[in-house]
Amino acid sequence: MKYSINTYRLYDSESRFSFSIRTKVTMKDTVDGDTLRRSVNTAIQRYPYYRVKVSVDSDGGYILPENTAPIAVLPVARKTRMLGSKEVNEHLFFVEYEGKDIYFNISHSLCGGKGALPLVMTNIWQYVKDRYHFEPNSPAIRKPGEPLLEDETAELTLDMLAKEPPIAKSVSKHPVILLSDYLNGLYNPLMRNPNYTLFSFQQKDVVDFIKANDSSVVSFFLIVMAKALDKVLPAKHKVIGGETAHFPGADFGIPNTHCDLLSHVYLDYERAQLSSDMERLGTMTRGQIIWQTDPTVSSEQFRSLYEAYDKTDQISGLAEKRKFLRKNKTNGENGRHGTYILNYTGQMQWGEVADYVDSYCIIVEGHLLGEVTSMEKQIFLSVMQLIKTDKYTNAIRTVLDELRIPYKVEGPFPKHLSRHSIPVR
Repeated sequence: MKYSINTYRLYDSESRFSFSIRTKVTMKDTVDGDTLRRSVNTAIQRYPYYRVKVSVDSDGGYILPENTAPIAVLPVARKTRMLGSKEVNEHLFFVEYEGKDIYFNISHSLCGGKGALPLVMTNIWQYVKDRYHFEPNSPAIRKPGEPLLEDETAELTLDMLAKEPPIAKSVSKHPVILLSDYLNGLYNPLMRNPNYTLFSFQQKDVVDFIKANDSSVVSFFLIVMAKALDKVLPAKHKVIGGETAHFPGADFGIPNTHCDLLSHVYLDYERAQLSSDMERLGTMTRGQIIWQTDPTVSSEQFRSLYEAYDKTDQISGLAEKRKFLRKNKTNGENGRHGTYILNYTGQMQWGEVADYVDSYCIIVEGHLLGEVTSMEKQIFLSVMQLIKTDKYTNAIRTVLDELRIPYKVEGPFPKHLSRHSIPVR
């Protein structure tokens, strides 16, 4: 049988990395746990595809049947809870709170940031409504009781990919990979310290700058991180590589799908280029992004991955499926990696709900990885690391100071990323 695209990431091993998305929303007032619990279990009615649990069918494949148990809404605990566990009613989504912070823990198998944020926003809208006894004017937020969008649960299939060859291929300049950081982050208990740092900006400060320098939000932060690494990496490394994710749903006729549908864009900066002015760097970066997000390029990246998914469906037995997919799954261009990753979920319109929110950010596994989010008048950058060091975030601060971009910085904070408790044999 053909399985849901939302099941395949479940076959991966989490022995080293967590496959979850943790979104932190900091409210302006202390969170009322009882109200939040009611609000979350009202909001989830809008998202039936998140109200599931993991089971194994007779062929050994993962399936996601409906889960009618309440969504767990709990105070933050010392021990990190697991997605799919009995503690969270076997859901792949649960919520925690502490002080003014609300944490939404969602399995990465169900979505990427593009799918997670509408769920988070609906929950916060419902919480504000229940807590303050009025209905916030937030037209862009999906409300409980509203029908699903036509393509909200649509999934990409092989036959939807472009038939033409890619318009061009990005040729790697072999950028430096932070290998020693990864090894320390994985194996050295004295250095391992999964954490994130949050930068906050007034949107006007960033937008005014990028308009004057032929840039965009994503290209601006890609350049900032490249320039920061240029300050701390040894001169022997001739190329610094940026990587960003692109959501091509509109190219395939499913612009509102919640599924984790991302292609990869690569920006290799030679060290000499990073001394160029910001306008030149902005033009160069935007140009690379434009052609690498062409549907023919995205399709080429997806094809081998989705072919591996189809072959997995034809294999019997859970252990055999897991073994095959771990060996044969490719993501991006044959496992190509940049020195760092910087992603942007796009402008999110919170409406009046923004008046009750101080900040929000996405926390995921990775090093050195930045996630940019935005709302109304603010932009946020969360920078993820695996090791105990402040040299990278200090270098980002130096670049922002040199560009005269005002910001606020908080952290570092521990990630506390959930893992999965699901059948593995």
